[in-house]
Amino acid sequence: MTHSDLSPVQVRVRALESALVAGGHVDPAALDALVETYETQVGPHLGARVVARAWVDEAYRARLLADATPAIAELGISGRQGEHMVAVENTAKVHNVVVCTLCSCYPWSVLGLPPVWYKSAPYRSRVVADPRGVLADFGVTLGDDVSVRVWDSTAEVRYLVLPLRPAGSDGWSEEELAAVVTRDSMIGVGTL
Repeated sequence: MTHSDLSPVQVRVRALESALVAGGHVDPAALDALVETYETQVGPHLGARVVARAWVDEAYRARLLADATPAIAELGISGRQGEHMVAVENTAKVHNVVVCTLCSCYPWSVLGLPPVWYKSAPYRSRVVADPRGVLADFGVTLGDDVSVRVWDSTAEVRYLVLPLRPAGSDGWSEEELAAVVTRDSMIGVGTL
């Protein structure tokens, strides 16, 4: 990618990185390792594995809903910002959505980097006041008979939404199921 192919944000990031490296504040190898970690080793694909396992293994689903942190750790997923996890389950009558009203508390080790909109003040304030409106903005329309529960993540507790299993997915493997799970569905602003 040439300099002219970079967006204004990418140009600013490169300039900041260059200044920090030149000043001896950042080790380029450490920065590369950090980026590599969040691009390949952690991310929504890990949370999708958790959801898929819960869909195919009733005992695992029960453990996940009872105490999510150790249940998630059973799959080898743990780490910073993934402690004290709580799983909440969408049903035909309840739809859950997650926000952090104070800042951007988010389960990085399970869902990877938080989306920009999750950290934005409009999302953080509006999802509490008008959750159905926010969900509609994301393309999720719920019937009047479905209640919406908004969960506020904190530094102490982070949430993972267990979305409804897709209709017609009986007989699918865990891998096939994990492939249809999206980050947005595990935050609650998507259905899959």
